[in-house]
Amino acid sequence: MRPRRFSAQGPLKGRICVPGDKSISHRSIMLGALAVGETRVTGLLEGEDVLSTAAAMRAMGATIERQANGDWLVAGVGVGGLLQPTGALDMGNSGTSTRLLMGLVASHPITACFVGDASLSKRPMGRVIDPLSQTGARFTAYPGGRLPLIVEGAATPVPLTYRLPVASAQVKSAVLLAGLNTPGVTTVIEPIPTRDHSERMLRGFGADLSVEIDSDGARVIRLSGEAELKPQTITVPGDPSSAAFFVVAALIVPGSDLVIENVGLNPTRAALFDVLRLMGGSIEELDRRDVGGEPVADLRVRASTLTGIDVDPAVVPSMVDEFPVLFVAAAHAQGRTVTRGLEELRVKESDRITVMRVALEQAGARVQETEDGLIIDGTGGEGLRGANNQPVATHLDHRIAMSMAVAGLASQGGVEVDDTRPITTSFPVFEQLIASATAA
Repeated sequence: MRPRRFSAQGPLKGRICVPGDKSISHRSIMLGALAVGETRVTGLLEGEDVLSTAAAMRAMGATIERQANGDWLVAGVGVGGLLQPTGALDMGNSGTSTRLLMGLVASHPITACFVGDASLSKRPMGRVIDPLSQTGARFTAYPGGRLPLIVEGAATPVPLTYRLPVASAQVKSAVLLAGLNTPGVTTVIEPIPTRDHSERMLRGFGADLSVEIDSDGARVIRLSGEAELKPQTITVPGDPSSAAFFVVAALIVPGSDLVIENVGLNPTRAALFDVLRLMGGSIEELDRRDVGGEPVADLRVRASTLTGIDVDPAVVPSMVDEFPVLFVAAAHAQGRTVTRGLEELRVKESDRITVMRVALEQAGARVQETEDGLIIDGTGGEGLRGANNQPVATHLDHRIAMSMAVAGLASQGGVEVDDTRPITTSFPVFEQLIASATAA
């Protein structure tokens, strides 16, 4: 374990640039590996999760190399060209890698064994196994639908029409990726919109994909199979989920005035910034532009007096990963913040509802846990007391670790995080950026 105490270092100032978007980085490697020719990716997130995806695609035949200038080149094998891996595919801590790659393997005539770390091995995969089994793929999983897990891809996959029972971009993407090598049309019906990076990037690579809105408001996504993907040049925008930690830190640390450059603002991902503005946060978009089909801007964030609100459950799919750090903002607001509809947080890298409730209480916040969320009574702008020399338990969850680090930056006595190692899965330069922003 690698513990660290995070304490008040003064205001966050200057300009920083967060690493590339994790969701887009995963998909650029996967689709580049299925295109015929060479895809160039600039700004790829070089965290452990994305490197797990790259290693798995190499094991199935793609050539993936990092260049001296930081670009990544991916020479693909073509849709239908994935090779039988010679050993287990180690997904580390990455649920996205696991679920999306299960979709790819499901429609190729190969067998793959997925393994992961202790945290990933606790996460349920049934929500992906159920639809992918309908394509003809076969699954052998640890009891409870967990890793280790073996996927035997279908030699003659069957196209699906699948209505998502829960809002999940990973399930949607897994089914669509299975559809790439499946004859006919694969259809996903999405009653509640989720992040749409897969749809945008599939179109960018040349897949025949359409999106319509049906009579009850659901998104109907249709993908024609046996696709021929064309290599692309991709520039990955900064990850809004990573930017979220510095946005909240700048809002709650007095005197802060920070610019976060090149942040992706895809509307299916950026709801946190809207919620924080509703709470009174000063978040200004500078130089809004499009990069590779994704909206991007620089965000100027200034310390603000926040006010508690009742968060609309409808925004959950567009900020599901950002709730831990929103809880930290709420703990510093004036009045009460109520969150609901967060059942999905209980099956992330940890039970993020319970773990954040315990961690925030330990740091001095007033928190009530409900079945599907937290109710937080804020301090009115005062820093939390701190964790009284007892490290907060992060349960190998990178977002818990970073959220409580942010709480420490605004605290009176500091917050010790029990293990900072999981941060490298998504944000390997997190601690360096804190140092640069507080030293500016």
